[in-house]
Amino acid sequence: MVSRPRRRSPQVLVSKYADHLPLYRQAQIYARQGVTLDRSTLADWVGRAAFLLRPVHERMLAMLKASPKLFADETTAPVLDPGRGRTKTGQLFAYARDDRRWGGADPPAVAHVYAPDRKGERPIAHLDGFTGILQVDGYGGYKTLAGRNAVSLAFCWAHVRRRFYELAQTGSAPIASEALLRIADLYRVEADIRGRTPEERRDARQQGSKPIIDALEPWLWQKLALISQKTKLAEVIRCALSRWAGLCLFLDYGRIELDNNIVERSIRPLALTRRTFCSPAPTAVPSTGPSSARSSKPASWMASIPKPTSRTSSPTSLTANG
Repeated sequence: MVSRPRRRSPQVLVSKYADHLPLYRQAQIYARQGVTLDRSTLADWVGRAAFLLRPVHERMLAMLKASPKLFADETTAPVLDPGRGRTKTGQLFAYARDDRRWGGADPPAVAHVYAPDRKGERPIAHLDGFTGILQVDGYGGYKTLAGRNAVSLAFCWAHVRRRFYELAQTGSAPIASEALLRIADLYRVEADIRGRTPEERRDARQQGSKPIIDALEPWLWQKLALISQKTKLAEVIRCALSRWAGLCLFLDYGRIELDNNIVERSIRPLALTRRTFCSPAPTAVPSTGPSSARSSKPASWMASIPKPTSRTSSPTSLTANG
C-alpha cells in the first residue's frame, strides 16, 4: 500500500515541471523562507505523486490512441546512470492531438512517454492499437510502425523548409531561396483556410496547394540533376523527394496539417527542463502539457512541517540532482 504524498507536493511538482526548478533549487528557496526541507523529502513527494498519476497518464494515452489522427515527435533527455558517474541519453516521445484548426470536437491533449533509446520498436509499443494518420518529422522509426500497423504517415513541411532555410542563411543559395518561396505559397493557402471544415480545407488545397506541389516536384528533380550529388543541397532535395507521398497527403485529407509544429511546441517545456536538471529513467511521464499554475506567495505555512527522521523509499525514486 503506497501512502499518499503530502498536500504540499502539488506546488513542488508545478515548480519542477512547469517552472523548471530542480529540487535542490526549491530546497534553497524554501530555506530562505525559513522552511527546512531536505532534498530527499522533496524527491519522495515527487516520486509518490508520479506513482499516483500513472493511471491518469495511461488513460490519456489510451484516449489519444483512439483518435483517427495524431502528431508524434521526440526529444532527448539526459538521465542519471547510477554507478557510472555520468549521464546517459534517453528519449521522451510526445503524442499529441489538436483538432481545433478544422473544428474538431475532441479536446487537445499530449502524453509523453520515456524510452531508453530511439529504436523503431518504441513507437510501435507506445502506439499499439492505434490506426489512422500519424503526422511526424523524418525519423525513420515511424516507418517501421507504418509498415506493421494500419498507420499512414504524413510528413512535415516545416522540417523541409528548415533545411532549405539553413542553406539559404549561409550565403548565396538561389535554389534554396526559390524553394523557400514556393513553400511559403503553401503556408499562405493554409492561413486562409484555418478554422474551416475538413471538406472546405481539402477543396481549397486542391485548388490552391495542389498546383504548387505539382510544379515543385519536377522542379526539384530538375535542380537535383544540375548540381553535385555530394553537396548539402543535393542531400536536402533527396530527403524531401524520398518523403514526397507523405508530404502530399495533406492535399486529400482536410484533417491533416501542413506541419508538425503542434507537437513540437508541446515538447518545448521538456527542453527547458532538460537544461536544468537530470532525472532517473522513468517508464512514463504523466503529462498533459505545460501547466500555467504558479503560486505567487511564499509558502510560509510550510514552516510547521516536522523534519523527517528517516528516509522512505518512493515508488519512483528521484536523485539528489532532481
